[in-house]
Amino acid sequence: MAATKPVISTSFSYETLEETLDIKPQGAKLNIGIPKEIAFQENRIALTPDAVGVLVMNGNEVVVEHNAGEGSHYTDKDYSEAGAKIVYDRSEIFKSPILVKSAPVVEEDLPLLELNQTIISPIHLSALKSMHIEKMMEKKITALSFENLKDSSGTYPIVRSMSEIAGSAVMLIAGQYLSSFNNGKGVLLGGISGIPPTKVVIIGAGIVGEFATRNALALGASVKVFDNNVYRLKQLQNNLGQRCWTSVLEPRILSKQLKTCEVAVGALSNEYGRAPVVVTEEMVAAMRPGSIIIDVAIDRGGCFETSEMTSHEKPTFVKHNVIHYGVPNIPSGFARTASQSISNVLMPLLLQISDEGGMEEMVWHNINLREGIYMFKGAVTDFYISQKFDLKYTDLNLLIASRR
Repeated sequence: MAATKPVISTSFSYETLEETLDIKPQGAKLNIGIPKEIAFQENRIALTPDAVGVLVMNGNEVVVEHNAGEGSHYTDKDYSEAGAKIVYDRSEIFKSPILVKSAPVVEEDLPLLELNQTIISPIHLSALKSMHIEKMMEKKITALSFENLKDSSGTYPIVRSMSEIAGSAVMLIAGQYLSSFNNGKGVLLGGISGIPPTKVVIIGAGIVGEFATRNALALGASVKVFDNNVYRLKQLQNNLGQRCWTSVLEPRILSKQLKTCEVAVGALSNEYGRAPVVVTEEMVAAMRPGSIIIDVAIDRGGCFETSEMTSHEKPTFVKHNVIHYGVPNIPSGFARTASQSISNVLMPLLLQISDEGGMEEMVWHNINLREGIYMFKGAVTDFYISQKFDLKYTDLNLLIASRR
C-alpha cells in the first residue's frame, strides 16, 4: 500500500497554555546588621534584644556593633543572649545585606556601604544632601525610610509612635522648666483645689497635639487647641472622648490666648518643607514673663518666630523673658521607649520580608511598603527627592513590574 501523505491541519498547532500564576517563593534567611549610631545625639537603636531574639529564632542572622544599644541601656550581653553576633569592627557590620539604623545615613557611612545593600533608616529630608543620594545611587542601594513607611491601615506607624512620645513628653518638659529649681516661674503644672488651673495653649491638633492635650488635661490644666484643619480638631475631640476648647488659627484669638498662658506648644507641620510660622515675635514679647514655649516642630523650622534649635545638653534659652525649648529629637531623650516603639514596627516587617523571600518579593506583594521606598536598586523612586536634587525620577511600580 502506498504511503499516504501526512495531513497537516492547522487545528493541531494551537494548544492552550496553562496559566502561570505568581508562585510565592520559599522564605529567605535574612542577614541583618545594626551599626552603632554616630549621628549627633542619637541614643535610639532600631531593634531591641527581644526583637532580635524573635528574628534569630526564625532562622535569621543578626550582627550588632559593640555598644550599639548603649544609649538605650541595652548591653552587648543582652544582644548576644538574644542570639546576635557582636562585632567590634564597624566595617564588618556594613557587610550585612540589610542594614537597620535609627539615624539617617551619615557621611562617614558612605564609603562603607556595599553594592546592592538594603538600608532601613530615617531620612530627615531637611538635612539630606545630594552627595548622600548620589553615592547611594552609585552603589545601587535599596532604601526604605521610617517617615514614609506605611502599614496596612494606611498610617505611618513609626512617625505616629515617635509623635506620641514627643506629645507625651511635652508636658513633662514643661513641668520641669516651670519649677523653681530650673529658674522657672515656680508654677506647678496642673489643677490644684482653689487655684486657677495652669493654662496651656497647643498649636496643631495632629498626633503630637493630641497626646500633649491628653496629658495636660490629665494633669488638670486648662487646654486650648488651635489648628486650621477643622476635621482634625473634631477628630481630636472624638479621640479624647470629651469636648475641649478649640479654635482655628485666627491671629487675634491666638495672640489673646498666648498673653495669659503658662505653656505654649508648637506642633504644626507640613507634609514637606518648612513648618508654618504662626506666632510672631510681637506675640511672644507679649507673653507672661517666665512662661515656656516648647516648639516640637523645630526640626522643620518651628512655628514660633523666636524659636531656635537647641540640644539635649543645653535645651533652653530665654528671649523676651520667655523660656524657649527647641530640642529637635525629643524621643531620643526617652531612648528606650522610642527604641521599643521602632522595634515593634520593624521586627514584624523583617519577619514578613523573610517569609516573602526577600525585599524584592515583599515589595511586589505589599503595596503599602512601596510608599516607604525612596530608592530601589539605585533608582530614585521618591518624587520629592528627585525634584529637590534635580535627579532622575523612576516610578517604583514600573520598576518592580519590569523585573517580574
